[in-house]
Amino acid sequence: MEDEKINGVIYDMYPAPGYQHRIINSNIHTKIKTGLKDSICLVTMENLDFKYHPDVNDDYVCSDIMVICDRKYLKGGTYSGVPKFIAETLSPSSARRDRREKKDIYEAAGVEEYWIVTPHGSLEIYYLQDGRYILEQGYVLQEDKEDEDYKSFLRISRYM
Repeated sequence: MEDEKINGVIYDMYPAPGYQHRIINSNIHTKIKTGLKDSICLVTMENLDFKYHPDVNDDYVCSDIMVICDRKYLKGGTYSGVPKFIAETLSPSSARRDRREKKDIYEAAGVEEYWIVTPHGSLEIYYLQDGRYILEQGYVLQEDKEDEDYKSFLRISRYM
């Protein structure tokens, strides 16, 4: 499994997330990939290090989902540009970092849209406004299979 280096501290991403984490990431990735058909942008899922201060130090994070539109910053297993979108699906070993340090990193880097997703069915959507993240939308899935919009919150990003 990957690790991350934030402010010089290496975080081992062990244990690996559960299957729900991977299913959620796969679903988000698939929806965005479909929405980006015929676009210059691409969506990545895990295993691509985001070097958020490439000229200053060698810190990096490994986001669950990233949309990138400037491929010139891709080199091997790293990306050193500014992603347009990032989603993190929370897991017990990384939830605190995703909500604090990584959110601050993405905000400072200029990532336009940031999602925090929980395996239990909630979603927070942050948009960058005047250099700060603003929580614009929040969703909690209802257990109502009769509802036409059941589990349809994945249609709300501008990248889908």
